Amino acid sequence: MASPPVSDPLPPAVQADTRFFGHPRGLATLFFTEMWERFSYYGMRAILILFLTDKVAHGGLGFNDATAGAVYGLYASMVYLLCLGGGWVADRITGQQRAVLIGGILIAAGEFSLMLPTETWFYLGLILLIMGTGMLKGNVSTIVGQIYPKGDPRRDSGFSIFYMGINLGSLISPIFCGYVGEKISWRLGFGVAGLGMLLGLIQYVLGTHYLGQAGRHPATTGDPVRDRRQKRNAALAVGAGLAVLAAIGGLAAAGLITIQAISDALGWSLLGISVAVFWWMIGSSYWTPEERKRSAAALVLFIASALFWASFEEAGSSLNFFAERATNRFILGWEFPAGWFQSVQPVFVVALAPVFAWLWMALDRRRAEPSSPAKFALGLLFGGLAFAILVPPARVAAHGVQVGIWWLTATYFLQTLGELCLSPVGLSAMTKLAPDRAAGFMMGIWFLSISIGNWLAGKAASLYSSMPLPVLFGSVAGVTIAAALVLALLTRPTVRLMSGVK
Repeated sequence: MASPPVSDPLPPAVQADTRFFGHPRGLATLFFTEMWERFSYYGMRAILILFLTDKVAHGGLGFNDATAGAVYGLYASMVYLLCLGGGWVADRITGQQRAVLIGGILIAAGEFSLMLPTETWFYLGLILLIMGTGMLKGNVSTIVGQIYPKGDPRRDSGFSIFYMGINLGSLISPIFCGYVGEKISWRLGFGVAGLGMLLGLIQYVLGTHYLGQAGRHPATTGDPVRDRRQKRNAALAVGAGLAVLAAIGGLAAAGLITIQAISDALGWSLLGISVAVFWWMIGSSYWTPEERKRSAAALVLFIASALFWASFEEAGSSLNFFAERATNRFILGWEFPAGWFQSVQPVFVVALAPVFAWLWMALDRRRAEPSSPAKFALGLLFGGLAFAILVPPARVAAHGVQVGIWWLTATYFLQTLGELCLSPVGLSAMTKLAPDRAAGFMMGIWFLSISIGNWLAGKAASLYSSMPLPVLFGSVAGVTIAAALVLALLTRPTVRLMSGVK
């Protein structure tokens, strides 16, 4: 019998670099960059909608719930949508390393812009945050993969360590930003978020040399003339995009278009993009019959994902309202900030992620692991139950009585169960369903589903004061649970469409 092939040995410098928990030192640079970026994002998100609706006399903008929900949904959906553009710019113009640096600078500038006392600076800050997150979020993850050479067995555990940075940042930021924002000043709360990103930038600049060549240069076609033409065309496209943003901002500032109109237009645009993409992938002869079948399976998971994130992302919108207005947050006579509830989910994720990893492996050994569509159905079911249990306390709150903190805690616990059933599984399923020639494109579709979910979460928040609360929460629960049941019925047909993908 022939002996198995031996993989190429890793370069000695890479083998020797175990300075960060057995991993390359560059992982530490990326870990803390992502941790501080998530600190900035989740800290700002914890207080955003509360700031929008607070009275002007108290330092807020005094928006009604409908306008605040539109702004929140517009911001949160664009953050994920522009991850596509950020990756494209990095590939063609900047390289990932420089894209992360530019993104961090834009994020810090955006947070500090939110501190300035006019609506113009506020909207400029949001635009800077959207562009900065789009440049940083996807590209920093790309570099993580690039610091390991092909065949390095440490890659998967490196991503696990990196993922802990995400959860650490999202866990601690609402505590600090929430306290400063609600108890001292909203704008100082944004400043704390900006300070976090600034710290991340400083350590990134100091530690960039540990990344070596990973993500240092844009992708090349091998033809210098074609590379220059590609970079020039990409720069023109970026300029056109910035001009469109500036035009929309100018129309809004002049009062010729409302934020609700912009948000509604974005929603229709997201829907149109989704329909066009799947129409092409399922119906075009460009794809093989097997690829079209897998695209149909991806469509089922895409719809389920968008509906799940629509309920899950209400953590920062309608559930934040419920924490502020309907929850008794007094402990020993002191009322803790509503934004602190945003730290509950990361705590559950850190505690339960290893449990789920063990569970799926144990079921796989017994050949009883659920398929990806079945896990999605479970995720939707938990997401729906998270809102179903809020209907009784919502009825109590409708009479002006505040409810206990355990209702929201239980909701976030169920949402975390749903997240762990769906989110990592969805990332894996999309990479498996993707044709080799469209792997990045398929991952962009996954981010598109999250963008749609965030937009829908903003729309739900806009109904908080105009729809009876039990009806609002019951509707979210009903739609999500119904989607779970439909997906459960479609599980076997969807698995067949996946054409052998496990």
